[in-house]
Amino acid sequence: MSEETPHPRTVFDYFGDDASERAFLAAMERGRLHHAWLLTGPEGVGKATFAYRAARRLLGAVARPERGALGADPDDAVCRQIVARAHPDLLVLQREVEDGKARRGIPVDEARELPRFFAKSPATAPYRVAIIDAADDLNVNAANAVLKTLEEPPTRGVVLLVSHAPGGLLATIRSRCRTLRFAPPPTSAAVAWVTARAEVASDDAGRLLQMARGAPGQALRLAAAKALEVDDLAGAMLDALPKTDDAALMALADSFRGPAGMARFQLFFDRLTARLHTRATGDAVRGHGGGAHRLAEIWSDLVDLARQAEAVNLDRADVLYTAVARLRGAA
Repeated sequence: MSEETPHPRTVFDYFGDDASERAFLAAMERGRLHHAWLLTGPEGVGKATFAYRAARRLLGAVARPERGALGADPDDAVCRQIVARAHPDLLVLQREVEDGKARRGIPVDEARELPRFFAKSPATAPYRVAIIDAADDLNVNAANAVLKTLEEPPTRGVVLLVSHAPGGLLATIRSRCRTLRFAPPPTSAAVAWVTARAEVASDDAGRLLQMARGAPGQALRLAAAKALEVDDLAGAMLDALPKTDDAALMALADSFRGPAGMARFQLFFDRLTARLHTRATGDAVRGHGGGAHRLAEIWSDLVDLARQAEAVNLDRADVLYTAVARLRGAA
């Protein structure tokens, strides 16, 4: 398994919602295509993959029904241009920049490109298409720039907005879109899919899917990030309390350094707080009210601490040692 999962623009096989694909294709074929589509559902269920599949067909790629309702030929010139980020009629707004690093959000200057992009007629394709991945990453100014385009529907233009949390979007954006909702697939099918692609045992695939709330794409990303290893590390730390392995803590703190360390830091705290939440819930169910309350308080403290670390750029090693001290004090 590679360290990175494939970007949706390079994925041609689809493991997702066939009903959504058929609904979109039917609208295309009837000539009743809405100008804006809001793709909602948990992160990792295939919304961005769907967006690129729809974009390929809108831009004129040769259909390949054996790859699903919106399947396209990977060797088609349109598909090759999209993979190379070189299609003149496709605009993509996303947090990720070309070197793969993620920014805090989608800048307003980039969002303002949308009206200018749709002011032009398609260069080589039947439509001009914009993908916003994800609309949740638009700040207020950027969202208003997008809204301007949605309020004045472009001729032969389609906007595909990916959203993991549509309730946080401007109501005026939601009201101008046709919504397609994506749900996680059945567990057995998802386990088989993750097992094959992440090259892990089915039990581990099940653990990854549980962490990902059933979303296969997110489970695949967690596998690439070595989430199972990080989850085991968080569990071992909690089990050993009030004792701690100072050498292991130092090694963990060192792994949080640098730009790549932020992702590992976030993953570790996600798994640590998830395990605390599970233990607090278990204590409550067993009638251990005092223990459950104490763990719930620590859980809340650590969630806030991790958020502060990202928001104000706290030293991650210091945050780790603060969390460990809080845990030891309550053990």
